Amino acid sequence: MVNNLDSILFTRVKMSQSGRDYAALPTAVNITWSSINFKTILQWQPKPSGYFYTVEIHGQTSDIKKKCILTTETECDVTDALKDVKETYVAHILSVMPAGMDNFEEPPYALSEKFTPYSQTVIGKPEIKNYTQKGSKLNVVIKDPLTPYTFPNGSFQSIRDIFQHDLEYKLYYWKDQSSGKKDATTKSHTFEVSVESTKNYCFYVQGFVPSRRENRNGQTSVVHCTTGERGIFDEYGAEVFIIIAVIAIAVITLAIVLPVILCKHKKARAAREKEPLNGV
Repeated sequence: MVNNLDSILFTRVKMSQSGRDYAALPTAVNITWSSINFKTILQWQPKPSGYFYTVEIHGQTSDIKKKCILTTETECDVTDALKDVKETYVAHILSVMPAGMDNFEEPPYALSEKFTPYSQTVIGKPEIKNYTQKGSKLNVVIKDPLTPYTFPNGSFQSIRDIFQHDLEYKLYYWKDQSSGKKDATTKSHTFEVSVESTKNYCFYVQGFVPSRRENRNGQTSVVHCTTGERGIFDEYGAEVFIIIAVIAIAVITLAIVLPVILCKHKKARAAREKEPLNGV
């Protein structure tokens, strides 16, 4: 009986001590979601000292998933806990005591903002797979960015596989050495736009989801430029053409008029030289 009483008293003392220990633990602050192409990292502060963090992902309709258990880091890759990309999630970042201690109370935790991958992940840089400029047509082929999620056969899903018809691309293009931009939109992987056949063009592509209220526009691709040969008139403009044309006309006119003038002058001279002989 005495032993049982001692055991109960010891348990209560431990619980009381544990409660005081937990009450003294700091909780996470500055919690942010960082997500590109559905790869999602949760970040927070401060760096723990004498305690650990454990992340719990709570979905509105899904089970709680624990990630980064007893970590001393201040970020956690939670991508595989967010596979239902249209679900809305909240992260609980628990401040917990070292493993092996008897902790009887729920640890303190901090809550993140709500996060819905489908509407909030940033669309990453599309890849320009191929492009050609033939005559007055510029053709551009895009490769969809991949996500961390896979099909049953192990191949990675692209953002097109997830967004389907919600995903569109915009092409921005302009004459090389010019600042005036034009744009075109497609729901497919290809663009074909009309351009001036004598000019080189630069361009980039950007993915976007029009149905979103925020984060509609994604990251922009690398800028590419066509490299077809251009003539001197394309390089220096119409002014050079006008100057060359004027010079050419002047040379042709001179070539025609000068022989006529010289011929008349020669005949006149010959006539003058014969005049004294006729008078004898």
